[in-house]
Amino acid sequence: MMEREVVPRRHVLAGRKRLRPGKERREAGSRRGAVEHGDDSSEDCAAAQEEEELRRAQNLALLAEKPAAERGLEELVFGGAEEGEDLLRRLQGASTQLDDVVSGNLLAEESDSEVENEVEDNFLPSKKPAWVDEDDDAEEVIDMTHRYRKNMMKSDAERKLTKEKLQSRIQEQFQSAMGGTPSWAQRNRKTKAQKTKNEDDSEDEEDDLLCKTGNFVTVSDSLPRGILQMKNCLHANNERLSDTKLTTVQFHPSAQVIMTAGLDQSVSLFQVDGNTNPKIQSIHLEDFPVYKASFSADGEQVIASSVRNKLFYIYDMMGGKIIPVKHIRGLEERFVRKFEASPDGKFLLLSGTSGYLHLITMKTKELVGTMKINGRAVASTFSPDGSRIYTHSDEGEVFIWDVKSRQCLKRFTDEGCLHGTSIAVSKNSQYVACGCSSGVVNVYAHDDCLRETNPKPLKAIMNLVTAATSLSFNPTTEILAMASNKVDNAVRLVHIPSLTVFANFPVLRKKLICSARSMDFSPRSGYFSIANDKGKALLYRLKHYSDF
Repeated sequence: MMEREVVPRRHVLAGRKRLRPGKERREAGSRRGAVEHGDDSSEDCAAAQEEEELRRAQNLALLAEKPAAERGLEELVFGGAEEGEDLLRRLQGASTQLDDVVSGNLLAEESDSEVENEVEDNFLPSKKPAWVDEDDDAEEVIDMTHRYRKNMMKSDAERKLTKEKLQSRIQEQFQSAMGGTPSWAQRNRKTKAQKTKNEDDSEDEEDDLLCKTGNFVTVSDSLPRGILQMKNCLHANNERLSDTKLTTVQFHPSAQVIMTAGLDQSVSLFQVDGNTNPKIQSIHLEDFPVYKASFSADGEQVIASSVRNKLFYIYDMMGGKIIPVKHIRGLEERFVRKFEASPDGKFLLLSGTSGYLHLITMKTKELVGTMKINGRAVASTFSPDGSRIYTHSDEGEVFIWDVKSRQCLKRFTDEGCLHGTSIAVSKNSQYVACGCSSGVVNVYAHDDCLRETNPKPLKAIMNLVTAATSLSFNPTTEILAMASNKVDNAVRLVHIPSLTVFANFPVLRKKLICSARSMDFSPRSGYFSIANDKGKALLYRLKHYSDF
């Protein structure tokens, strides 16, 4: 058998320099297949060799016919024959090898090695960073004495804080202002925890937030701290201003109506619209300077007591009748001044002398029971459901009574209080606020008052310097209004979730409030009113709340 002669590949490429790339790959593939399998005869190899030699001669003849200047230019650009072969290899190597691999014309081992080499050539090596800033690794220190961050300092040792600690401090203040972690933040943590547990399925899961359309940013329903958005409105009693002190201001429990009463011996009703506040009705009580007036729970009656009189009146608004209550059997009191109407509409609590508390039915006006505390009862209030009575004594003690059994459930000393002056319970029964003669208002958790012997206040608010004579929670338990009638402008509004005072009320250096005698919020906290000693019922619109 004749020995096969294999033509070197580079000479073949040099001779076929002008052939089409696709045709060249097919011919090269056929030659490799012939060498691999050994099925072609020696005659076919010789014929192929002669054909290649003929084509090579033709190409050389074509080159010889070109002018010397053109050949020199081609050699300058493409190099000589060997350099041209290398150039063609680099330009056509990647596509030729990939096509040959698909067509199966290359050996498996050769194709793998050549493709790997080509891929390595195509990818650029990774570069090192041009430079590294050393300050990026150093911890950034924040100056906490700046006026925007000064209130975040817990002690003088925290004049400098790292960026991470400051971020943690801001997060703590946000949670304190919101009354805990918001639901959207808890949801994010739960989602992260679930993704950590199910790492295999995490790639398939998408964030719930991105699966929905709509606005991502919405207005928060909770009241923000710091600044209270409010507007001064026309006085609630502008159509009938009083020449003497107003002792009471109260919003109707269901209608858009406000009531004022005072030492001018009258009780007046006004419609609240914030613009004109028209008068509905005014009742004059002869020789009866009103000490306190209050709506009944259903809003159909008005109870009024006088300064020095055992008599008190009940005005039936539905029937238009004024009913005097001259005498109650078993009630041995010279004067009836302080009273509280129960939220369930069943009872009326009268504060007597020497620490006596008298419970009277609203329906029959009969005495059903009497309770006694140590010292003098200076302030009392019902729980929102009417099942308990809270009393603050002149000696600084707080008593909690059960209405049905009229037994004392709990008794504790108001921390730091020498003489009690006022008491209030939040509408959701979560907080109890106690005011004292020094102006300090202690805010307690209601559960602590019932459970602990000596409960500690959540916060002692010291923004008043004279006796805190009035306390009132708004219906949403987000604001506590506290006031003193000893000096002018002694009114403060407390943001309950953070237990901080709103900075913009009252307006500094403007004595518009004068001496506050009574305060109240509208049923949905849309309005706030203050009765002062100048005979005016100041009215404010709280913009955060949309309803009356």
